[in-house]
Amino acid sequence: MSGLGPLPIIGAFVLLVLFFMTLLVRQYRRCPSNRVLVVYGKVAGQRAARCLHGGGTFIIPLLQSYAYLNLEPMTIEIDLAAALSKKNIRVNVPSTFTIGISTEPDIMNNAAERLLGLSETDVAHQARDIILGQMRLVIATLSIEEINQDREKFLDLVNKNVSTEVNKIGLELINVNVRDITDESGYIEALGRKAASEAINQAKVEVADADRSGAIGESSAQREMSVEVAQQNAQSVMGQKLAERDRRIEVAKLEASGVSGEADANRSKEVAVAEQEALAVQGRKKAEADQRVQVASLEANAVQGENESRANIADYEATLAERQADAKRRGEVALANSSRDVLVAEKEQVLARLEKEQIAQQMIERTKVEIDADAEAERLRRIAQGKADAVLASYKAEAEGIRKVLESKASGYENLIRVCGERKDLAPALLIIEKLPELVAEQVKAIQNLKIDKVTVWDSGTNGADGAGGSTSNFLRGLIGSLPPIHELAEQAGIDLPDVLGRVKETAEEETDASSGETQPGTDAPAGGLPS
Repeated sequence: MSGLGPLPIIGAFVLLVLFFMTLLVRQYRRCPSNRVLVVYGKVAGQRAARCLHGGGTFIIPLLQSYAYLNLEPMTIEIDLAAALSKKNIRVNVPSTFTIGISTEPDIMNNAAERLLGLSETDVAHQARDIILGQMRLVIATLSIEEINQDREKFLDLVNKNVSTEVNKIGLELINVNVRDITDESGYIEALGRKAASEAINQAKVEVADADRSGAIGESSAQREMSVEVAQQNAQSVMGQKLAERDRRIEVAKLEASGVSGEADANRSKEVAVAEQEALAVQGRKKAEADQRVQVASLEANAVQGENESRANIADYEATLAERQADAKRRGEVALANSSRDVLVAEKEQVLARLEKEQIAQQMIERTKVEIDADAEAERLRRIAQGKADAVLASYKAEAEGIRKVLESKASGYENLIRVCGERKDLAPALLIIEKLPELVAEQVKAIQNLKIDKVTVWDSGTNGADGAGGSTSNFLRGLIGSLPPIHELAEQAGIDLPDVLGRVKETAEEETDASSGETQPGTDAPAGGLPS
């Protein structure tokens, strides 16, 4: 032994060192960038595991072990259907969530405690359940308008609620993508139609306002155009009120349909629960009846066995007879009790069937009648409101048209007085001349159906008692004397009188007939002459 020298000892030491070095190298674990290294077993502090993202660590043999958590994102499709919103309208919110294991120290420890060893499918399943619950919670706090129009608010609430819950199991929310939101009642579609209708109506109103502004600018020269513009404005307002009335009616119908559907579902649920409770009561009563019958049968068998064993003893024949009678009596009592229990169960079953088939149906019919009556009353009220709005708009449009006409007439009268200047007395004459065609037309209507072949004037031609001429000569003299004022009035009005009334010549002086005492202006008599 002493002859071997120190070389074998040194070799053995070297081999031992190499063995430990190899063991140390094999126990050192590096963590890739797309994973989390979880060291569990004996770790520092009170933690159940130690998580490491990046770098490496030494795994103590026998005391520690390790595993990896994958950091690759997971995409979860959430087809949320029939979620109840704030206004009790069920909506469908299909969305896509991207989640992954967080690299925050506290959240990584949650993942190590709750997700270590689970497959990606199991992790996605747990996350889907949490997301569905939080989505329903968020939707229940928002109305349809807030969900559909204010997407930023909706997504913020979803991110906040879902992130808080998934962090508890070690996950973090990376992205949320909400697709088209729909509802079973068609309320969102009705909102879209309402917005489109309002935009179209607003465009029509703007066009009508532009046309009305142009018409008002020309109203000083064209009174008729202003009246037409007023009528068009009235028709535009009536169209807007009709569209708004139709929209209110449609929205009321949709709301009534949603309430009716939900009431039907609740009634169906209550009826089903009542049926199951009745079946449970029936089964329980039947089981109790069977139990009692079985107990009675077993007791009867036991009594019968006792009686048979004691029948072999002659000394107890009297006692046996008594006990037989007693057993018979108890058997009859038990049988009577069983029959009574069966009858009670049948009675309860009949009552439950009656309640299911008649009372529940009557309650459903009564609720349906109440809902129909409320819907009909609301419909009649909205129709009456729409008619009242239409009548009010019509009266307003008619009043506006009359006001425009009166304003135009007032402007025309003001211009007429301004043109007349100092001759204010000409304005009434011009207005009367403007109405002459209408007056003549009315006078012609008064005599147009009279059939007159000729007119005969009978006059003796002699002078009257006071020296004046006859009635015919007086008539002609007065007619000729009134011609100059008529010509003057026609000239002022710019009207040409017919030739039969002659022409008025302006002369420097007037001739006076001394014998007749009449002033004769220079007048051309009509063709054929007129007697004086």
